[in-house]
Amino acid sequence: MGNAGIKVLAVASGGGHWEQLMLLRPTLAQYDIRFATTEPAVALQHGVTDVERLPDCNQNMPLQSALCALVALKVVLKHRPKVILSTGAAPGFFCILAGRLIGARTLWIDSVANGEELSMCGKLSKRFAHECWTQWEHLAGPDRPRYHGAVL
Repeated sequence: MGNAGIKVLAVASGGGHWEQLMLLRPTLAQYDIRFATTEPAVALQHGVTDVERLPDCNQNMPLQSALCALVALKVVLKHRPKVILSTGAAPGFFCILAGRLIGARTLWIDSVANGEELSMCGKLSKRFAHECWTQWEHLAGPDRPRYHGAVL
């Protein structure tokens, strides 16, 4: 079966989060990959036609965040991935939480834009994701997050 049979859900909000996820696309191509984002039009610009749409949200939008969490759960239950990875932001974190509920392995890669400290979702992901990575060596710690280089 190899890697081609391993279902992976790759999640990112629009903008820089999505651009960083797209830089990982060649590595992800060996898997049965599905994408989810808050901006399907941006996905189309990268040739991703079969994309799940997640509502955009942040900590200042509690009702929208609750809706996003429910949609994230629906997407995860629909695809039942073995692995979920996200480059941010909150919608990706909600997919990671949903993934933990179904036993998926989870990876959070904090945005390269967070050079001073981890993002809020990055800090939460240290607790909930199986792996939490930073793109800044000085933000890595002995337990987490880990540094394996930058996506950019």
